[in-house]
Amino acid sequence: MKINSKQTRIHKHKRVRKKVQGTASRPRLCVFRSNKHIYAQVIDDTKGITLVAASSVNLNSQSSIALGSNCEASRSVGKILAERSKKEGIETVVFDRGGKLYHGRVEALAEAAKQAGMVF
Repeated sequence: MKINSKQTRIHKHKRVRKKVQGTASRPRLCVFRSNKHIYAQVIDDTKGITLVAASSVNLNSQSSIALGSNCEASRSVGKILAERSKKEGIETVVFDRGGKLYHGRVEALAEAAKQAGMVF
């Protein structure tokens, strides 16, 4: 049986999720990257609710960023997510890269969130 890249990513994500759990005191920052956009959520896994969310879909209409699929958009999403998290009183999170490599857009989002004050 041939395994494609989507199945490989899902397998990696399941392996990461065995170890990474978001709690009320330290929720999980989950990142999903598609070809066109990047999405990030801060999730409390004990209650099963999303506390804060941001994505590049909303950025395209609000700012001068032309694409949602570049590192500049990812940095903006990370910064916005960190600002919204601070308003909700969330400072420390557990990072969940969603089975993707910590490189490129995923890394740009994480580093921007760190610079804006989030602690991983």
